Order: sequence, then structure tokens, then C-alpha cells
Amino acid sequence: MKPHRPTHPDIGPRPLGCDLLTHADRIALITQRDTISYGELARRVARAARRLGGGRRLVLIAGANEVESVVAYLGALAAGHPVLLAPGDNPAAVETLTATYDPDVVVRRAGRRWRYEQRRAGSAHVLHPDLALLLSTSGSTGSPKLVRLSHDNLRANAEAIATYLDIRVTDRAATTLPMHYCYGLSVINSHLIKGAGVILTDRSVADPSFWELFGRANGTTFAGVPYTFTLLDRIRFETMRLPHLRYVTQAGGRLAPDQVQRYAELGRERGWDLYLMYGQTEATARMAYLPPGMAVTHPGAIGVAIPGGSLRLEPVDGVASPDSGELVYTGPNVMLGYAEQPADLALGRTVHELRTGDLARRTAEGIYEIVGRRSRFAKVFGLRIDLERIEAGLAADGVTACCAVRDDQLIVVVQEGHHCSDIDRLVAGRCGLPVRCVRLVLVSELPRLSSGKPDYRAVGALAGATQPPDGAGDASAPTDLRALYAEILDRPDASDDDSFVSLGGDSLSYVEMSVRLEEALGGLPAGWQAMPIRELSARPDPPPVRRQRVDTTVLLRAISIVLIVGSHIHAFTIHGGAHLLLAVAGFNFARFPLAAGDRRERIRHIATTVARVAVPTSIFVAAVVLLTDYSYTWKNVALLNEAIGPRLGDERNLWFIETYIYILLALALVMAIPAIDRCVRRFPFAVPVTLLGVALTVRYGLIPVSPMHHMATPVQVFWLFALGWAAGKAALARQRWLVTAITVAAVLNYDSERLQVAVVGVGVLLLVWAPTLPSSVMLRRIAGTVAGASLWIYVTHWHVYPMLDHYSRYLALVASLVVGVLYGGVVQRLTARLSRLRRPASEPAADSVPVAAFPRTVVLNDRSG
Repeated sequence: MKPHRPTHPDIGPRPLGCDLLTHADRIALITQRDTISYGELARRVARAARRLGGGRRLVLIAGANEVESVVAYLGALAAGHPVLLAPGDNPAAVETLTATYDPDVVVRRAGRRWRYEQRRAGSAHVLHPDLALLLSTSGSTGSPKLVRLSHDNLRANAEAIATYLDIRVTDRAATTLPMHYCYGLSVINSHLIKGAGVILTDRSVADPSFWELFGRANGTTFAGVPYTFTLLDRIRFETMRLPHLRYVTQAGGRLAPDQVQRYAELGRERGWDLYLMYGQTEATARMAYLPPGMAVTHPGAIGVAIPGGSLRLEPVDGVASPDSGELVYTGPNVMLGYAEQPADLALGRTVHELRTGDLARRTAEGIYEIVGRRSRFAKVFGLRIDLERIEAGLAADGVTACCAVRDDQLIVVVQEGHHCSDIDRLVAGRCGLPVRCVRLVLVSELPRLSSGKPDYRAVGALAGATQPPDGAGDASAPTDLRALYAEILDRPDASDDDSFVSLGGDSLSYVEMSVRLEEALGGLPAGWQAMPIRELSARPDPPPVRRQRVDTTVLLRAISIVLIVGSHIHAFTIHGGAHLLLAVAGFNFARFPLAAGDRRERIRHIATTVARVAVPTSIFVAAVVLLTDYSYTWKNVALLNEAIGPRLGDERNLWFIETYIYILLALALVMAIPAIDRCVRRFPFAVPVTLLGVALTVRYGLIPVSPMHHMATPVQVFWLFALGWAAGKAALARQRWLVTAITVAAVLNYDSERLQVAVVGVGVLLLVWAPTLPSSVMLRRIAGTVAGASLWIYVTHWHVYPMLDHYSRYLALVASLVVGVLYGGVVQRLTARLSRLRRPASEPAADSVPVAAFPRTVVLNDRSG
């Protein structure tokens, strides 16, 4: 089946999406779950084109790094429909663009499916024959001022990029940037036009799962803005082994020269190239690039014009140097012009060369360097912001203000006489920035030049010297994420580039952190545990959530501990809670210590978790031995009863904790061997599946293990931990189905008690397929509280319910939960106090990892394994 081709003879001859079958047998798109060939992509694009119809219509697509979004984009282009590519991660921007341009079709995600909203049969607009694509001038801000691009623009720029990067059919590029951002879109266009592969993901480079996918897909290249390289520094990119990496590209703002030199030299050592690039949306994407061989000697340069384009300097008043001026670009990728209203969609070419607004100079070697900015666009967290538009919008609201950017923060200097409480939120909403990225400065009079124009240099100085006014919506006050991380993880040295995982977080602190973060941010993105604090802070404020969600592991922990305690009290008899917790522990092991950096960090992470579970448990048991006549012995204090016996009676109450600790210690010892650690990193899914297979041979008795009476040993129940580990690493659909099949086969005949089979089986399947579950605010808080104190509930309930169960078993159940929660609060306070006593007066080093004597928030089953 051939892709649908435009039926309009005046459309450019070869829109993107029309020649996919040229590479039919090659791999086009790779995701966590699927691999799609060019032939299959062509068939999907053809279906999308037919779905959009034959008559030209304006199609708005909420862009996302997903197969469906790419298919809709290519299908619309192939059918000749102009595409308005909107930021799919900013619903407010999508609504603004929809209201302004009244698209004929809107394509966007609705729940788990993508929906084609056919708003009318024909078109409400006059669409110029050359019009192919509309992109916002300000990145993801949803500015109604759009760049009009033609099919020739798209193809010319994609061909030029493919030429100077020497893109090959064997290349596979990862989408580290959003599709609606011209830089991110250019990665997709330039690779698909050459028959190369695109690794579609929305994960951050700080997320270990990004690199797992990149490695599995034999990734050869990725793109980055300056902040990307800050993250790469943080995750110690230089220690990574990426045998297929061929080149790295950088654009989206100036990268510090020392970083350029460092990465260029690293590339020389490792056999890959660093390309510095320069561009604007108005030029489709790229205008200049710096040949890799010049990066070390000219780290501050943007290089030379891309193939087919040319650069020149236009004299500027006030710039005396003959080698400097405004940078002007000419080439086939220069936009048709701007659009600010629907009527502009009928316009043809109104721009023939691009005045970039950047001041540049030409060196003796013939390359260009940016030395300043003539216009008033700026970038905040990678988003291009039109400062003049912000000021004009505030002026229309009756607010006199000037804007500047400092330290990656948008500063709004407001003249006295205005109520400041909502201005920051108003500006943030219009720009697509989170409120915490906007700071207000209140002055009695705006600084002005003698001409009466605002003195923007003085405004910038004010931004660095003045604190925000009272009541100015200082978002950092209620949601200072760094302070939150420092408090919960007991890490006062936490920096904006740290993540939950890098700070040693595990599920001993996961529940409290996730609940409080969700309250602060209004929602948690997938993989937040590995995201730097800075990246979480920079995420746009989420839209209001109609239905609350709760983390599946949190809910399973809470349900499991209730089942354990209730069954011990005989309030009801539903077994399987502890076995499910072992599976959840394995799932968490895959998510936390295995997400840490190098081998030593992983081992340290596991050892820290063991200490935070074992030490407080041993202290509590020792207190019971000293103060009561309970039948605990020194073996219980040392947590050795499960290892040396006797494994009977009350002395076996803590079997789960001992089993959990033994498994962690065994894995730490094995993974301390470099060869095994490398194997775990290289085969993140195959290793736990292999261990699961071995463990099941023990479980089925193929490898005999002395049962020591009728109770299962840690060796015999290890298969549950391995099953959870495999579930945590099952990223692809076929991997999830394999884990599902193993779960069903292993659990169905695990026990004759149907409820126990259901508890374990359904729980594991939820881990595999449902990261979150529907909830309510109250349920989420209750589940978080119970799950957060689940270890203490487990340890203390043996000594609570015997005092009450003869009155009421359900009263005994509630009391056991309450006492455990209260005791957890006491432990949390002791943890913080002891940590402060241990900490030296001076601030600890950034790489210090405190090992708490008591856990801050302790959970029975642990995401650190």
C-alpha cells in the first residue's frame, strides 16, 4: 500500500511522508514497546492521510514524542494539509492556538487513545498552496504569532542537516527534545528523510531508562540544549559506555566554552563528534554549524552556514567594528513569513532573508561568533520567550512593567501602584512557564534612558539586586523542592541538579516524598525519581486533575500490611500479603538501587537500605527482650533466626524482614563483582528473568533445599523477589507479556487457597500494567500514611493486638495501624535529630551519603529492593 499523496498539483512535489517506502525494510521508529519499519510506518501514514480526507484543511496536532503524533504529522503533510504543530504538554497553549486559528481538524491524545476531531467537512480558511507547517515563534508558549513554513523549507533544511551531519541509514537518533520544538522536529525530519531510525521517547537524559532504551536500540546520536549538558555532567556521562555513539549535537542557546572544549575532547577520546549548531524557528531549524574539528579551538563560535545557505553581517548603528553587525541569513529554508491571525494563512512569501536579531562577528578563519542580541527574545529553561509581547500584554492589562532574564529566570520589574499577587501567575500562564520560574521586582519608577525608552541594562541590574515584593507569589516559598528533598532525605547538601535516586532515596522515603511532591506540583511525571530537582521545578504547572491517582506500589503496600495484620488477628483470613510485598520489594529494587550510577554507588545504596531496615528493627527487638518476657532471643536481635533457627513460634515473627535483608545482602555481594555488575547493566531484563527461572526450579523442588520444618526458606521464596524485579525492568510490551505469562503459571498452583493466589497474582499484574490507579484525595493520604509506616506496623503489631483482640478484633486492627503510624513518627524525629548531631558544623560535601541510624519514613517493602 502506497502512502496517500496530495491531490493538489500546486503543493510542493515531495512533502515529507511521501517517500517512506523507499526504505520499506529498514527500522523507522523505536519505542519502549515497539519497533516500526518504514513499510509499516508508510501504511500508518497512508491511513492517517485518508482519515484526514482529500480537501486541504488546517490540521492542529498536539505534538508529542509518540508514534501516533509522528504518524498524524507525516500523514497530514503527505495529504497536503497544512499542520499547526502545538505543544501537546501544554493544554493551555493548545486551547489558545485552537481559539485563535480555528483549525478544521484537531489531533490530540484523549486518555490512552489519539483522537481526530473533525470540526468541519471543508475548511474555514483560505490556505496558500505553499503552506505546509506552522510553528510558534516562542517554543512551547503557545504564542499566536506563528512561523509559516513550506514543504520546500522542510525538505531543504532536513537535507542540509543530513548532509553536514553525514546521516546514514544505520544511524538511530533519540528524541531528547519535544517534537513541537523546531530543534526536536528537525531531528525527526532529517533522519526519516535519509532512512535512518528515530528512537521516540520523552524521558530525560537523567533517567536511567533513557539510556537503557538508547543502548538496546544501538543509538548513534542525540541532541541537547545547554541544560542537557548540565544533566550529562550530573550523571557522569563520561563514564558511560556507548559503543554505537557517532555524534552529539547542541543548539538552543550558548553552551559555555569550557563545556564545549571538555565534551569535544571527550568525543575525540571516545570516537564521536560534537556538532555545535545555530538556528531559529524562522529558518525551519538550522542556519549554521561548527565543524567538529574546530570545537576545541573555537568553542564560542557558531561556525559556518549550512549547505545551501549563506550568512552576512548587516551594519548596525552604534556598532563601530567593521567585522561585526547583525547576522543575516539567506537560504531555501527561510520561512514564508509570520502569521498572527487566520487571514495570514492565505499569504505567500513575505520574507526573503532572515534578520536574526543577533549581533555577530566574522573571524579571520571565516567563521561566525555571536557577540550580543539586538532583539528582545530570550530563553528561559530552553523556551524562547518574547519579552516585548509579555510587556505589551501587561500594558493592555494596565500594568507598567519591563522584563529581563537572569539565571534562567524570567524577571518582571513592575512599577509601584499595581497589585502584585497574581501578576506572576498571569505571566507564567501566558508564557507556558511554571510560576516558580517568574520573579517579580517592585520599583517606584521604571529605569529609563534619556530618550524615554526603558533602560533594559538597568532593569537587568535591578533583577540581580532586588528581592521579590511581599505577596508577589514567590512560588519557591510553598514549593521549594530543594528544601523538600533536603528535609525528607536528610540531605542539606541537595542541589538543583540532584534527583531522588542520586540523593540515595528509596522507598523508605518514597511514600512521603511522592505524596508531598504531588501536593506541591499538582501531579508527578513518569520517572520523576530520576529527574533532577531543577527539571521538576521547570515543568509547567499541570492542568487541574479531575480524577486523583495513587501510585500502585503505595496502594499495594498499604493493602498488604492491612491483610497481614488483619489475618494475624483473625479479623479475617486473607493470606498472601507478605508474599506480595516480596514481589513489590523486587520491583522497587529494579527502580532504585539499579537506577543509581556506578557499581560503588549501587552497592552503597543497597547497604544504606539494609542499615535503615536492620538497625532500627534490632533496637526495637532488643528493647522488647529487655523490658518484657516476650520469647524473642539474641538471634532475633541479630536478625539471624531465619538463618540458624529455631524457625518456630513467636521467634519467627520477623521472618519477612530477615528474608528481605538476606536477599539484599546476597545481591550486594554478587553485584560487587565487576563482571556481574556489567552484565546486570547490559541485560537489565534478561538477568532477573534468568534468576527467576533458577529460583522457580527451587520453588518446584527441582533443586532440593532443606525446608527446615514446613516453613519456606528465603531461598524458596526468592522467586517472588525475582518476579518483581523482572516486572520492574519489563519496558517493552513483549517483556510485559512474558512476565504476565510467568506470573500466571507460577502463581496459579502456588497455593490451594484461592484468595492468596488472587492477592499475589493480581498484585503482580498491577505492577506490570498499571503504574497508578484511580483514587481520591482521602484514599491517597490514608494509603500514603499506612504504607509509609508499614514496617513499624509490622514490627509493633505483635505487641499491640493481644491487648485488644478479646474486646474487638477490628479495634485491635485499627489500634495496630495507629500505633505503628505513631511510632513511625517518633522514629522520623529521632532520625532527623541523630542526623543533625552526627553532621559536622560545616556543610557536608556534595557527594556525601549519610547512613541514618533510623529510617526517616520506613516502609515494609522497599523500592531499593
